[in-house]
Amino acid sequence: MPPYDCMLLFKPNVKKEALISLVARIGKHVCRRNGVVTEVKSFGTVQLGYGVKKLDGRFFQGQLMQVSMMATPEINKELHYLNKEDKLLRWLLVKQRDTKFGLEFMGDENRLELSKFSQINKPDDEDDDNDEDDDEYEVIEEENKVN
Repeated sequence: MPPYDCMLLFKPNVKKEALISLVARIGKHVCRRNGVVTEVKSFGTVQLGYGVKKLDGRFFQGQLMQVSMMATPEINKELHYLNKEDKLLRWLLVKQRDTKFGLEFMGDENRLELSKFSQINKPDDEDDDNDEDDDEYEVIEEENKVN
């Protein structure tokens, strides 16, 4: 199943409970279709670049939310019921392209580099910090005391 991001732009006057209920409905819809909601982010109230005209007025602000999911490719057609939601100004479903997970991210040539991670954790007694510059500060302090 490919990963998708669903961006939801709500009207600015929508209550938090209504936002949560709509996101929960989307999550239930995805789960009924054997999908998984992986993350839900809220970006709060955002200023829009232009006014979005609806039947009840023009809106220059909106509440932005992102729902990340893994779902079947038919999810785009199944979410078209969001067009009739009066709480939403706009919604957009974006498919994440060329996303790799786990060892696929490393690639075949880089799998052996995983062993290098154990070399990163050095014992505490090894200190890479050079203490040469400390002598300079001591000399400067001694000169100031003499003057």
